[in-house]
Amino acid sequence: MHSGTFRLESTPLFGMELEQAINYIETQHANPVAADKLQTDVESAVRERLFAPTSFEPVASRVDRENPYYRIYVGNYIVFYCVIGNVMELRRFIYKGRNWRILI
Repeated sequence: MHSGTFRLESTPLFGMELEQAINYIETQHANPVAADKLQTDVESAVRERLFAPTSFEPVASRVDRENPYYRIYVGNYIVFYCVIGNVMELRRFIYKGRNWRILI
């Protein structure tokens, strides 16, 4: 188990999926307050996990991975990340109602 200082990075796919979710809430639901809250909640949850990102159970995957995925639940969404050395890399941001098991 790693503990200590981790650097945070994210993939372009993660950024795109997060932005799409925020835009959807802001435009389709006409709720910019909820969109801002989602962004704040994601940032807060990720910062909190940054102190011990491997302290949680890895996600079972259909793909054999050198670096397993972990997850953080944020409202109706799941942040998927992996740990590579001292880097916590955010990989996916998926609505939890989707069949995310086929996506990761």
